[in-house]
Amino acid sequence: MASRRQLKKSVNYIIGELFTECLVNSMFIPGTDQEKANVLMNKILQAQDEFIGRISHTEPGSAKKFYKKFKSDFNVKVDEFIEAIGNLK
Repeated sequence: MASRRQLKKSVNYIIGELFTECLVNSMFIPGTDQEKANVLMNKILQAQDEFIGRISHTEPGSAKKFYKKFKSDFNVKVDEFIEAIGNLK
């Protein structure tokens, strides 16, 4: 298992890439709905706060189960954001 510090760095990196992709779409892709992009960027930043907070408060005694659920929840959320970025038009 990676350290919590490394996991936080990975979450920040992935969320940062999603935010950047959304920002680039809203600024440079013609026909992108600005309001939807702004709402999506806000949701991305809220998800970052949520997941970093979850890493900081690991449930004692069931770390393996906690991180398995964390990974699946994070992957589902990332997939939702990728789909939403694709539907900004």
